[in-house]
Amino acid sequence: MSQSTSIPKKQQRVRDHGFDNYMEIEKKMRKVLKFQSLILSQYNQTLPISRLDNLAGRLGFKQFEAGAFILKFPHVFEVYEHPVQRVLYCRLTRKAINQIMQEKEALLAQIPDAVTRLRKLIMMSNEGRLRLEHVRIARYEFGLPDDFEYSVVLKYPRFFRLVDAIETRNKYIEVVDRDRKLTVCAIEKVREREYREKGMDAEDVRFKFMVNFPPGFKIGKYYRIAVWKWQRVPYWSPYEDISGYDLRSIEAQKRMEKRAVASIHELLSLTVEKKMTMERIAHFRMAMNLPNKLKGFLLQHQGIFYVSTRGNHGKLHTVFLREAYWKGELVEANGLYLARRKLCELVLLSSRKANVDRGLVRYRRDIEEDEMEHFRRDCAEDGFEGGKEGKEGEREGDLNLDLSCDVYSDFTDEVHEDDDVDDIEKAENAQLNRQRSESQICIRDARISKLYGIGVLQGRLHLTGKLLVLQVARVVSECRRSLTFIWLLLPCLLSSYQN
Repeated sequence: MSQSTSIPKKQQRVRDHGFDNYMEIEKKMRKVLKFQSLILSQYNQTLPISRLDNLAGRLGFKQFEAGAFILKFPHVFEVYEHPVQRVLYCRLTRKAINQIMQEKEALLAQIPDAVTRLRKLIMMSNEGRLRLEHVRIARYEFGLPDDFEYSVVLKYPRFFRLVDAIETRNKYIEVVDRDRKLTVCAIEKVREREYREKGMDAEDVRFKFMVNFPPGFKIGKYYRIAVWKWQRVPYWSPYEDISGYDLRSIEAQKRMEKRAVASIHELLSLTVEKKMTMERIAHFRMAMNLPNKLKGFLLQHQGIFYVSTRGNHGKLHTVFLREAYWKGELVEANGLYLARRKLCELVLLSSRKANVDRGLVRYRRDIEEDEMEHFRRDCAEDGFEGGKEGKEGEREGDLNLDLSCDVYSDFTDEVHEDDDVDDIEKAENAQLNRQRSESQICIRDARISKLYGIGVLQGRLHLTGKLLVLQVARVVSECRRSLTFIWLLLPCLLSSYQN
C-alpha cells in the first residue's frame, strides 16, 4: 500500500478522559441493571437480604459485596423491614420503577425506527442476510425489544423473512426488498450539511470523514499530509454490492480499507447511543468485510473512532463515534437514550441527599402534628367542635359576660360612684373584649392557613432541603466565629488573671 495515500498504522494511543469517564459510569449502570433484573425476576419483585449473597454470586459479586453495593445507591434500591415477618427485604424505589416504565414506553414508541435500523443493518451485509443470534446479542444497542423475533421480524413480513440454513443449522434474517431510499449513509448527510452551511469545495467534501483528534494527540507534518490525501480517496458505499469488482489491485484495496471505515461508521450510526463494543462489532466482520485485526484498524483512525478499555478491567473494548458526542453527551439524543440516562442520574445521586430527603419527610410530619395539636387546642378553647366555627356573636357574648362579671365584682363596694363613670367603663371594657376576640380570630385563621399550606410544602421539599442546609451552614459559621473569638481572647484573659 502506498504511503502517500495511507495513514501510518503504528500510532501512539491517546486517551480521551471524557469517554473514559462515560464508561466508568456505564460500569456502575451495568451492575445496577443486573441487580434490577435479579429483583424483578423474584416473587413480588422483592429479594430477602438473607439470600442476597447467594444470588449475587451468580452476577460476579464476592461475599458480602452485594449488600455494600446496594447501600451505595439508595435512589435505586430500598432496604425495608417486613411488617409481619420482621425480615429485611430489598426492592426497587419508586424512582427506579418509573424509570423502567419510561424506558419501556420509549422502546415501544420507537419500534418503527428500530425496523428501519434493522433493515439498513441487513442491507449492509454481503448476502442480504444476518444471523439471528448475532442480532439478538446486539439488540440492546440497536433499540430492539427482547422479543424482536416476533414483535419485529415476524410482525413485518413485507420487510423481513426468517430462514433456516440447512448447511449451518442457524437461523438468518433476510431482507425482502432493498429500498433505494435507505441506502443513504449517515456520513453523506453530514457532508451535505457541511457543504451547505460552510460552503466547502465539493471535491474536498465528497469522500471526507469528520476528523476530531483527542486532546494531546500529536499531529506531525507528514501525518497531516497523509490524512489529507486519504480523505480524497474514493470508496464504495457500504450498501453497494461489490461482488462483481476485482479486488486484487492496489487501488481496490485502498477503496476496501476506506469502505471498512465507512461500514463501521454506519454501523455505529445505527445504534441508539452511537457506541458499541468491539466484540459485538466482530460478529458482523464476515458479513460486512471488516478487517481481522479490528483493534489495530480502529486505532489507526483515532480521529473518527475512540476505543475505550474502561468498564471491565480492560477486557471490554467500547468503540465510540467521536462526531456524535460533545463533552461526554450525545449531540442528537433520542427518547430511548434520554430514558436510559435517567437511570444514570439516579446512580450518580448522592446517598447523603437520600438521607436528607428522608429527614425532611420526618421534619414535615412533625410540623403537621404540631400544627394539628395547636389547631385542636385553639378549637377547644374557642368552643369549636371538629374544627368548625361557631357563631361569632355567641363567642363575643361569652367573652363580654366573663369580663363584665369581673368589672361588676370590682366595683360592687363603690356604691357612691356616678352612673356616667360606669357607662364609660362598660364601653371601654366592651371595646377591649372586642379587640381580644378579633386578635384570637386572626391567630386562629393564621394557623388554619398555615396548616393548609403544608400541602404546598409537600411539592417543594427540595427548596426546604436547601433552606435547611443553609440554616445549618449559618449556625456552623456562627459557632466557628464565636470559637475563634474566644480563642483570641483567651491569652488576654489569662494574662489579666495572672496580673
